Amino acid sequence: MTYADFFSEVKSRLMGADVSDIGEHLAFQFNIVGEGEGIFYVEVKDGQLHVEPYEYYDRDAVFTCKAETLRKIADGKLDPILAVTLQKLKVEGNIEKALKLKDILAKRSAK
Repeated sequence: MTYADFFSEVKSRLMGADVSDIGEHLAFQFNIVGEGEGIFYVEVKDGQLHVEPYEYYDRDAVFTCKAETLRKIADGKLDPILAVTLQKLKVEGNIEKALKLKDILAKRSAK
């Protein structure tokens, strides 16, 4: 799987999230390692979700994991906190804001 394929998959999964009730600004960068390696960011700004294939320098948190791990988290098959405990997901930055990733994922429409 290429980075472009993986990014397209992730973006389509996340863009169904209704974040209109999240009033604060959140910016997360994802560093994917291994197959599909690359960087992208997820931002909640003014109640809208943005997912773009770029590095985000003014981010609240950075998540580093394999593509497979992020897929399991996005599908609800792996809790992000458990993934950190199992050392499958590394988180740097503002942990309080990083925990809001779970809220964003919960707001996805079922696909």
